[in-house]
Amino acid sequence: MISEIEHRLSRLGLPVAVSLWDGSTISPQAKPKVHLTLKSPTAISSLVRPSLGKIAKAYVEGQIDIEGDVRETMQIGERLVSEHATTYQRRAAIFDWWKHTRPADRRAIQHHYDVGNDFYELWLDRNRVYSCAYFKHEEDSLDVAQEQKLDHICRKLRLKPGERFLDIGCGWGALIIWAARHYGVKATGITLSDEQHAFATQRIKELGLEDRCEARLLDYRDVAPEEPFDKIASVGMFEHVGKKNLPIYFEKIHSLLKPGGVVLNHGITTNSLDDGALGSDIGKFVDEYVFPGGQLVHVSRVIREMANQGLETWDAESLRPHYAKTLWHWVRRLEAKSARARELVGERRYRVWRIYMAGSAHAFERGWISIFQILGTKPLEDGSVPYPLTRGHVYASNDS
Repeated sequence: MISEIEHRLSRLGLPVAVSLWDGSTISPQAKPKVHLTLKSPTAISSLVRPSLGKIAKAYVEGQIDIEGDVRETMQIGERLVSEHATTYQRRAAIFDWWKHTRPADRRAIQHHYDVGNDFYELWLDRNRVYSCAYFKHEEDSLDVAQEQKLDHICRKLRLKPGERFLDIGCGWGALIIWAARHYGVKATGITLSDEQHAFATQRIKELGLEDRCEARLLDYRDVAPEEPFDKIASVGMFEHVGKKNLPIYFEKIHSLLKPGGVVLNHGITTNSLDDGALGSDIGKFVDEYVFPGGQLVHVSRVIREMANQGLETWDAESLRPHYAKTLWHWVRRLEAKSARARELVGERRYRVWRIYMAGSAHAFERGWISIFQILGTKPLEDGSVPYPLTRGHVYASNDS
């Protein structure tokens, strides 16, 4: 099997050096850019019939050490498994019936987000925004790009003083705080994460915004419809909903939105028309280690499901290159604080986040996945929508 690995690396011309557990090495013809250390014979299987998911799992479990620039590692990894890397796999539905119940969703959210606020603080921006940023210039810092994203959403929604605004999946409260401070709305955010809720509540109190900003520990399905909202946003939460729950999700948004109201759904989508999971075992790795029960659908399905529930699509914007840039910022910031990250969450979890975010950045760059901001409206009874004829309000006074 060792000879098979050596032949594969040589045939593909990959600049990868391999050190084996017995001290022997496999050296490439070219100067190596990545160095793999196989810690035991069990690690061989991840390279003999390689897949990106298998290699990521071996790295996370400590069977393989990877040295080298993580961005180049992703590119070389794709070449290593080139016949599998861009394929999609149909997701087995046999176990989907138990996913995305209220208890299951709460467990999944807590698995991903309740890692500890101190860990996220290491690599997120100053407002602690855990979703795609918005870069107006290549040199924009992560802090600036995330604030531009918050404002981009508020401008698209045309938030006005006194309006009731709901943020579904509010994270650490960045959007509701920004909207309350800069647009004068009465903002409510909901989350299933205990740690996010505690942080957002404390931050709102520190800023003296209790009279017009609130974070609730609540499932979106349990938001009372008695007092509908003027505007609704869902940012980075849509991926957790589950394919079978999309009608419920958009019907709930429709019921919570006033006639003439606007909703912005900001979520990751697959570029597979069949809604397939990423191939090369990537989807399997993410489901096991990162997002239990996460499911992505094609943007066309999002628009169709919105329409089925009475929400008319008014605008759709792809932010695919923005998310690749955001993720590379996160990876570099995490690597820069790697010693502290390991203290907080341990070696294994550090490796999970490093390889997951780097792999996601590569997937966005390659176009395997995308992300869309879809603006939906709930027309008035006469069919009209009180929204401007152009998008000038989104970009007015903004840098080009």
